[in-house]
Amino acid sequence: MALPEFFTTQIVYDERLFACSLPPENMALDLLTQKAAKYQARIGGSYLEMRDGDVFNTYVLVEPNGKVHRHDKNLPTMVENTFYVGGSDDGLCETQDGNIGIAMCWEMIRSQTARRLRDKVDFLMTGSHWWGTPDWAIFGPRHTNQYDVGNQNMMHITPGKLAELIGAPLLHALHAGALSGEMLMIPFTNIASKVNLYLIGETQIIDKDGNMIARLAPEKGAGVICGDIEIARVEPRAEIPDRFWLPPKMGLIKMFWWHQNLCGKSAYRRAKKNNMLTTYKSNN
Repeated sequence: MALPEFFTTQIVYDERLFACSLPPENMALDLLTQKAAKYQARIGGSYLEMRDGDVFNTYVLVEPNGKVHRHDKNLPTMVENTFYVGGSDDGLCETQDGNIGIAMCWEMIRSQTARRLRDKVDFLMTGSHWWGTPDWAIFGPRHTNQYDVGNQNMMHITPGKLAELIGAPLLHALHAGALSGEMLMIPFTNIASKVNLYLIGETQIIDKDGNMIARLAPEKGAGVICGDIEIARVEPRAEIPDRFWLPPKMGLIKMFWWHQNLCGKSAYRRAKKNNMLTTYKSNN
């Protein structure tokens, strides 16, 4: 059972998120552990987790016997740099039923991810918090402008493409729906602009042969899908390209990536220096 990336929070520029990370032992993990035991299932999803003074985007995979596997996303994506730092593990989990690989969002479109998991896993657990374009006039009408259409198409084909490159079936869970907040505009400052976004919603199940067994289309909104697949690795059906990004063209998104990375990293350093990074305190 796969939950999306950041299943406990949204991620936009919102300084309240500095206080929304969780300690290694937390309520979200307890919930997954309870459900995994009750339904004798493996359950995975990610949240912000604080360890040793830094915050990570940690995907936890919980087995029915209570064993917990962790993968910290290796490179934060754009505004995510504001709230956590990257990890260095390989995202490979050894379980009783085979090796499970973990990848999140834009990890899924980087060649380094395919290389670290290729021929090593029997199954892939993936999740995303993938935005559509902002509602700014420069982009044009949402859902129909070239940037949004290209972004939607990239998300649609990514799970199947990753399964082909690695050689394993895959679950992919993605949020769907409106998202609002702010976006940092100038690096090394906290100058931000209000923004309305949406989360694309391409939840998919891909079998070992690369067939899409089930899909929750974006226009369907939030929901749940299920399907039967065989957990088994196969010979990869495509070669990994010799470049950083798997998609051949990133266009404006690539420029946006570098700008937002720079804005976010400086904001994280400021928050850490000013002791703004704290774990979430429940009122209950």
